[in-house]
Amino acid sequence: MEIDTMTPAEERVWRAFARGEDVDFRGPADEDPAQGADWGPERTVRAAVVRALLLSAPQEDGETAALRLAGARITGVLNLQYGDIDHAVRLSDCFFESVPVLYAARLRQLNLRRSVLPGLDAATLRVDGVLRLSECRFDLPVRLGGAQISGALFLDGADIGEPPAGQPALQLNHVTVGDGLSAPGLRTRGEVRLTGASVGGTIDLNEARLRAGAGQVALDAETLTVEGDALLREADVLGWIGLRGARIAGRLDLSHARLANPGDAALRASSCTIGELWLRKGPRMEGTLNLRRAHMDVLFLEPEVVPDEVLLNSLVYTSLTPHEPAERRLAMLERDGEGYVPHAYEQLTAAYRTIGDDHAARLVQLAKQRRRRATLPWYGRLWGHVQDATVGYGFRPLRAAGWLVSLLAVGSLAYALHHPAPLKPDEAPQFNPVFYTLDLLLPVISFGQEAAFAPTGGYQWLSYALVLTGWILATTVLTGITRTVSRQ
Repeated sequence: MEIDTMTPAEERVWRAFARGEDVDFRGPADEDPAQGADWGPERTVRAAVVRALLLSAPQEDGETAALRLAGARITGVLNLQYGDIDHAVRLSDCFFESVPVLYAARLRQLNLRRSVLPGLDAATLRVDGVLRLSECRFDLPVRLGGAQISGALFLDGADIGEPPAGQPALQLNHVTVGDGLSAPGLRTRGEVRLTGASVGGTIDLNEARLRAGAGQVALDAETLTVEGDALLREADVLGWIGLRGARIAGRLDLSHARLANPGDAALRASSCTIGELWLRKGPRMEGTLNLRRAHMDVLFLEPEVVPDEVLLNSLVYTSLTPHEPAERRLAMLERDGEGYVPHAYEQLTAAYRTIGDDHAARLVQLAKQRRRRATLPWYGRLWGHVQDATVGYGFRPLRAAGWLVSLLAVGSLAYALHHPAPLKPDEAPQFNPVFYTLDLLLPVISFGQEAAFAPTGGYQWLSYALVLTGWILATTVLTGITRTVSRQ
């Protein structure tokens, strides 16, 4: 493009480029780039001029060429598809009439801060430095799928409009970011797609507003890899978050976040590996919490955040915090959508034993047996009730001693008031009601009383009841001891 065909505004940009100088067309400080369609020719630059600058503009010896343009109206399509650009590009506070096409382009650095664009088509883009889209406003989707960004990707304060049906609002699938993804305050009205992405630093989505709608995908991050943290503190998410198969080395922080997807899963984090998962200080999750087959070192989960339905089968965690009474944690296990899940009780028991709270661990195991009882046939349930009433499935052994003392007192009093007749009066020892009752109750130990005397009538039926009760107590105590030893 010849320089004499340019407008004065374009000529100014052209001459500044070779020396890397700033060209600032901005008006008052409170000017809104969204009104850029009304800007006149004095601040209008054709996209074809920008393209020619970046691809073939002459250089000046001793100068570093760069495009540093602010407050311009860019007309036409800025098409840099497959372009190889070695210059830094900054187009801040600009208004783009058409979607820039940067498909498979390579740039040294790109800064579109506070610009207004219909959308961005930059799949498989390569940026050797930083890609900055801070505070940008997009009417249509932002496509960065497969992009390779050596530095950081900034989307802080960006606002992305509702995409056409079936398309994500922000497409970052299979993107590679060498540093972090910084997007605090991001606003989207559709799906954010991060499937298969790799981030070398931290993902910052604090205070983000991801509004896809109930039953829709708000954040799809399956098989995402993050070497740092993934932060969604105070985020407001309408739709479901998918993290199946993701790997987050640091912390997934959902503190103070509102997650809502009524009637479906709000957080799908199955089969993922996370250093720490924080669900705290926020409102109760609306929708199912799915943590099946997930692995994490620390689960920071407050009971107030747990939704009405959870899926916890094969969830593994090393520690559970904050420390809560077993009764508050057990309420969560009772909400499992799969019903009775033995592994969830064993995992909670292990967490309590790790911190030395054996009492809470026993309560969890007792609750597990009671929950299991409901899955048994009638005779199994009956025997379970007997074990529960007598020794608490072996977790309350003192209860057996209470039963034994009570029955001993009843039997001793009854037989003290009515001595049974001796079978062989000449050979029978002196009758002792206490040891006679112990002979009936204890199936193994013998004091020689039971075989020497024979009660009649109702007292005979009482002896049968004491013998049967003694066998039941002995069997349940033995079962409890066996269960305790097997847990050790």
